[in-house]
Amino acid sequence: MTRYNSTMQRTELITYLNNYLNIEEVADYGPQGLQVETENATVQKIALAVDVAPPIIEAAAAWGADMLLVHHGILWGGCEPLRGAFGRRVRLLMAHGINLYAAHLALDAHAQVGNNAVLAEMVGVTKLDWWCAPKGTPIGTIGMLPDRPTVTAFTQMINEKLVTDAHVTAAGPEHIERLAIVSGSGIRYLGEAKALGADTLLTGETDHASYWSAADMGMNVIYAGHYATETVGVQALGRHLTSQFGVETHFFDFPTRM
Repeated sequence: MTRYNSTMQRTELITYLNNYLNIEEVADYGPQGLQVETENATVQKIALAVDVAPPIIEAAAAWGADMLLVHHGILWGGCEPLRGAFGRRVRLLMAHGINLYAAHLALDAHAQVGNNAVLAEMVGVTKLDWWCAPKGTPIGTIGMLPDRPTVTAFTQMINEKLVTDAHVTAAGPEHIERLAIVSGSGIRYLGEAKALGADTLLTGETDHASYWSAADMGMNVIYAGHYATETVGVQALGRHLTSQFGVETHFFDFPTRM
C-alpha cells in the first residue's frame, strides 16, 4: 500500500512543474502555469482533472486538495472581470484554499506525460515523430502501427482503454498502418496528417463538414471524444509527481461525453 507523507512548498512544486512542462517556452492561448494562488502555500494532495468547474472544485475540496492541476484552465485570452461563472470559479478556489495550475498545449506536447505521447504509447505506435504546431511547438504524434489493426479492432481498443464511445469516419484503408494523433480538437489538421502519410487520424471531436473532408482525402478519422483523449496526460503527470515527490494525487473524472 502506497504511503503518501510528503508535503511540498508550493513555490518548489511550481518551479518544478514549470521546468518539467516547459511552460514558459510553449506558447498558448492564454497564460498557463499557476493561474490562481491562494493563501495555502504548501501542497500535500493534488487533485487532477481535465477541466475547472464548480462540481470539480467542490469534489477536490471534499478530498482535501491543496492544488487542482488541470488541462483546461480558466485563462484563455484577454482580461476577464471576476464575476459571473468565471468569478464563481475563482471564489470557490480561494474559499477552499485550492491553488490552480493549468497546462494546456504544454501538456499536449510533452514527450513523456503529454496527452499525445501517452496515447501513442497506449496504442503501440512505433517510429514516433512529432507534428501539428498550432502555436509553434509540435503537439501531435505520428507513427506506424506494426500490427496493422483494422479500423474496427482499433476503435474497439480505444473505446476500452479510454472508456469512451468513439465515432468513426471510415473513408480510408481497412487496416491502419500510419496513425496521426492530436488529442482534443484536431480535425482541422487532417490535411497535414494526410500530407505526412497518415491513413488514419485519432482525435477528439468533429463537426459536420469534416465528414466530407475525410471522404475526399480517403482518410479514416476516429473521434474518441475531446474529454476522453485528454484524460491521459494529467493522470500520467500525477503518477510522475507521486513518484518524484511522494505527494498524493487523485484523478477526478467528470466526463462530458463530448
